[in-house]
Amino acid sequence: MNHTLRRTLSVTAALVAGLSLAACSGTEGTGDAAPGEQAGTEHAEMEQAEHHNEADTEFAQMMIVHHQGAVEMSELALEKSESPAVQGLANRIAAAQQPEIDRMTDWLDEWGEESDPAAMDMESMDHEGMDMSGDGMEGMDHGDVDTEPVSQDEAMATLETLDGADFDRQFLHFMIAHHQGALTMSQNQTSEGVNEDALALAADIAEAQAAEIAEMEELAAQVAG
Repeated sequence: MNHTLRRTLSVTAALVAGLSLAACSGTEGTGDAAPGEQAGTEHAEMEQAEHHNEADTEFAQMMIVHHQGAVEMSELALEKSESPAVQGLANRIAAAQQPEIDRMTDWLDEWGEESDPAAMDMESMDHEGMDMSGDGMEGMDHGDVDTEPVSQDEAMATLETLDGADFDRQFLHFMIAHHQGALTMSQNQTSEGVNEDALALAADIAEAQAAEIAEMEELAAQVAG
């Protein structure tokens, strides 16, 4: 083989080897980028989930306590109410709000915030929405229900003394006022919160509880009649 031919073959081999190496490097680079991009996406999603402000924290903390009050009253209604409609409503309230309590508890844990209601500094929080006096119900016929401002403990103590239609009237009055408080809390969250999950839950709570208020007002009118 002459010198010129050997030199041509050597150059060709070098080019082929170079192209093969580049192709392998490109393939390996693509393979490495995919997990990196996935990790970056997961990190961004985690950052978004953890992104919150003081309003988000207070919304979750206060709504947990608020929901627990509704669940507590609903469980009592399942024991004492004689109205299938009231019992059905109470069952739906408890079934919907307990999972929301669990979700908000998980958020607070993820955010590094206090999630135990017993350890929360409730005195420093805005208690608007925790009063079950029914101040926004001036147009309703209250009949013989207690319309004085009451706490959760006072509401439960009152309900424990009642049965039948008397229980139903008082339960509906308290729960309407309780739901109105949740609407106020949800509106505050919509105005001041930043966490997307908390904002979405506030919107869901407002929609669901506004519908339940309308339902309870109709039931209250039937019980009063």
